[in-house]
Order: sequence, then structure tokens, then C-alpha cells
Amino acid sequence: MGAVKLNLVLCWHMHQPHYREGVDGEYSLPWVYLHGIKDYTDMAAHLENNPGMRSVVNFAPVLLEQIDDYAHQLKDYFDHGKATSDPFLNQLIGAVAIPQDANGRSELVGHCLRCNAPRMIEPYAVFHGLVRWFDHFEEFDVASDARAVEILNYLDEQYFIDLICWYHISWLGESVRSDERVVRLMEKESGFTDDDRRQLAEVIHDSLNGLIDRYRALADSGQIELSMTPYGHPIVPLLHDFENMRCALPDAPVPMAEGYPGGSERSRWHMDKGIELFQHYFGRRPQGVWLSEGGVSSDALKLLDEYQMRWTATGEGVWRNSCHLSKHDAEDINTKKGLFSPHSHNSDKVRVFFRDDGLSDLIGFEYSKWDTHDAVADFMQHLNNIADSIGDDADQRVVSVILDGENAWEYYYANGALFLDGLYKACASSDRIALRTFSEVADLEARALTELCPGSWVYGSFSTWIGEKDKNLAWDYLVAAKQVYDEAVASGKLSDEQKREATQQLAVCEASDWFWWFGDYNPSDSVRDFEQLFRLQLRRLYSLLQLTPPAVLEQPLSSGGGHGEHSGTMRRTV
Repeated sequence: MGAVKLNLVLCWHMHQPHYREGVDGEYSLPWVYLHGIKDYTDMAAHLENNPGMRSVVNFAPVLLEQIDDYAHQLKDYFDHGKATSDPFLNQLIGAVAIPQDANGRSELVGHCLRCNAPRMIEPYAVFHGLVRWFDHFEEFDVASDARAVEILNYLDEQYFIDLICWYHISWLGESVRSDERVVRLMEKESGFTDDDRRQLAEVIHDSLNGLIDRYRALADSGQIELSMTPYGHPIVPLLHDFENMRCALPDAPVPMAEGYPGGSERSRWHMDKGIELFQHYFGRRPQGVWLSEGGVSSDALKLLDEYQMRWTATGEGVWRNSCHLSKHDAEDINTKKGLFSPHSHNSDKVRVFFRDDGLSDLIGFEYSKWDTHDAVADFMQHLNNIADSIGDDADQRVVSVILDGENAWEYYYANGALFLDGLYKACASSDRIALRTFSEVADLEARALTELCPGSWVYGSFSTWIGEKDKNLAWDYLVAAKQVYDEAVASGKLSDEQKREATQQLAVCEASDWFWWFGDYNPSDSVRDFEQLFRLQLRRLYSLLQLTPPAVLEQPLSSGGGHGEHSGTMRRTV
């Protein structure tokens, strides 16, 4: 009889924020459809190609809405010639003309450089040759650099058509590259015509159009468990009470506002809306919730109990802080053995799983630099070591590996295809590992946490979203907008439709993503994109309430300037 198997849950979190200007305006950034044709498509394909692999896939409902919206808008373009709401996509498909002015061309080139060049530009000789005109693009200042204007005006329209086509080709997932339409375009290399652009747009549409159904089919077959995040991706513990930051950040500065008014009701709104959309797209009710950013607190767990959720999960740092508060055995904490069990908190029925930060970060940040065989072997050896350390009790324990499902692969060879295929095959064939979903292991004996230190998957605190000057200022702007919203609703002056639109817009403003980018850690370009959109969303809310937005919302609230790893889209926790 062989050794008992250690339970492994691999959970991918799929999330992009609401990029439209207001509820139904233009898309300010193209990341939903670009990650759709690259990462969400490939991640489904890897599971389909490895039926022995099991995992949990978590979706933010606001992402599902946008994937669906892009698919419908592209169909409207093909059927009726109607331009989409994404200006960048419109330039690719020819719904709007390539800019003729230096400023417009500079913006287009800037878009086409936004990727990890060593993996997504340099491997393609033609694409690499096109962008070499702009090796020093960051130094360009169209307003004052005559040389920049000269180069942009010198290049003909075909150059920009080829550039934007190659950028989108480089964003296609490995599973899409075998499409004969893509093969033909890559063989053609340059001189792309309107017909070529339409074919590329059709590839994009086809990738997005069936995407949600592919994950639904994987869940229907029992291969994956689908879970969700509250609708707009808010930090639930901070909506409930700013004091939830204090356990892990006792000395950090706080917003001027005492708290977010009506936060508990807003959390329920995001849960209700999220479940509604989840059932719409997947035909089932979720059994588990990855609270936005793994943000947990006692009041957040009680909320999940209200909705009869079986499980949630968060970061290792929260586990450590909570174990210390609960006076758990020091050796149990230091050896991490206690990490590998579901936990309960007081009388709550929901089970809490804790992420193995080390294993998760190896996939997120390190294995992209390794030989594929060595990376897979190293990961499996870590799991074997954990199983050995636990011994005969291994089948009662769970290793939780949880990470971003879209942003790491840009740094891997072939978008992570070789690594993921190797990893999935190794996990599925292992005689030491049992692949599970969280719902399947939620009934294992739980360890009790008498005290829970509120925090997130990042450092076990909320420092990425509050407790710093710019982040606190953003909270104060949001609190002021919520107070005005409450007054407008209470006045009875809004029609039902006006109230619905304003409530939806408020949800957009409550997303965690804005606060993620504020501060000096992240690159200036990304900070500028998100802080401008955050202020625009707040101004849109005031307008929907038939009020003049405060003048302060015209002024930037954060400028960045750091060099965050992976362009700031991910955080390393160890």
C-alpha cells in the first residue's frame, strides 16, 4: 500500500477592473480583451488538454461582464459596421482611421510597447524591427522634441497598421497561434490589408465569444470548481470598518474620514450582484468566495456565513498573525505545518484556507527564469517534502497555491505553455499528490482560530490599499462621494433608473484596483492611467447624482515613480 496522498488545491484568480469610463463609456485601457485572447484562452486550453488536472478558477464578475461585452460589440461591428467602445481596438479593426497627427501616433506607439519586450516583442523579428524606431521612446516629448515629431510624421500609414497588427499577434495565446488565419498572417509578416485586419479581429472575437462557456463546460465536467469575488472587487473589510487595518498596521496613518458609510450594506450589494451574474454566466451558485485581494476579517467571514459560503481563502501572512494572536504553538507556526489545514473562526461555518506564499510566488515570479523541466521538478519536490514532513496525516491536510491567473505568463517562454503543461501532467500523475478543489476539502477537520487578524494575501495586511498618503486621500474622496450619494438617494429626487445607474457607478468607484496603484511603488505610466480613471469615475458619479463634481477631482492625486516587479501588476509576498 502506497503512502497517503497530500491534498493540493491550485486556484487561479482571474480579474480585471472596470475599464470603461463610467458604466457604459469608452474603454480607457484594453487589458480585458488582450488578456482574454492570451491568458484566459490559454488557461482554459491547458485544462482541456490535461483532463487529469483539477483546479479552482475564480472570476471577478466585473471581468465576466466585460469579456461578454467585447464579444457582443465585435459581433455588432461585423454584422452592422458599428465601432466598438474601445478606441485602440477600433484602430486595429479599421473602424477608425490611423491617426495622422504626431500626438495620436505617439499614443498608438505607446500602446504597442506595453508588454514584456523580451518575451513578446524580441522573439518576432518583424515586430522587433518595427519598434526599433522607438528604442528611446520614453525620452520622446512630442510637445518639445522636434526629432520625435519628425519620425512620427515620416512613417507612413502602413507602418502603423503593421505595428498594431503585430502587437495583437504577440498577445495571442499559444493555443490560438495554430489557427490557420493566424499562421497566414505571421507568414505574411507585413503589408497587412483591411481584409487581414478583419481576419485578426475575427480571431479575437472567436476567442472571446466562447470563452466563458469553456470554463462552464470544465465545471460541468467536474474538472474545475468555479468561484467568485464580490461583484466590483471591493476590499470588504475596509468597507466595513477602517479599524480592520489596525491589527497588522497599528502605526500606519489613516484617512481623515472615520470610515466608509454604509459599508456593510454595500458589501451585501456586491455579493448579491456577483452571485446574480455568476449564476447567469455559469448556471450555478458559487460554493466559495475569494474575497477581493483575499481580504478577510471577522465581519467579512460573518458576511460569507450569511450567504452560506462553504469556503474562502487568504494569505499566509494572515495565518501567521492570527496564529500568534490565538496563541498557537510556536513550532507549529515556524514549521508551517498548521498552514496546511482548513481553519474555522469562532462560530463561523465558512472554512478558511491559507495560501502557501512560497510556492505561489515561485510560480508567479521565479519559474519564468528557469528551465521548464527544472521548474516543474522543483515544485513537485517541494510538495513531496511537505508530504514527508506531515507523514501519515497528509490526506487530512491541504496545500493551497493561489495566484493571479493572467499576469505572470507574459514573463514565461511561450506564455507559460510548456511550464503549465509540464506542471499539470506532473501533478495529475503524482503518487504523492491528490488534486482537489476547495469544496472537496472543506469538510476536513478544521483548526480553530480564536482570533483573526484582518488582512489580505499581500503581506497579511491592507498596506497595498490604505495607510499611505495617496491611498488615504483616495479613500477620503470615495467617502465624500458616498456621503453625497446617500444624501441624494435619501432625498427621493432620483428616479428608479437614475438611482440604478448611480448605484452601479458607485460600485465601480469602490473597486480595490484604484488603491492598488496609488503611492510611489508603481511605474508612473500605470499610476497615471489608473488615477485618472479613478477621478473620472468619481466625477461621473457626481454627474449621475445631478451634482457638480468637486474641483479637487481635477487634480492628480498620485504620480508613482517606482519600478514595481512585473510592471506592478503582481506582488511578491516572500
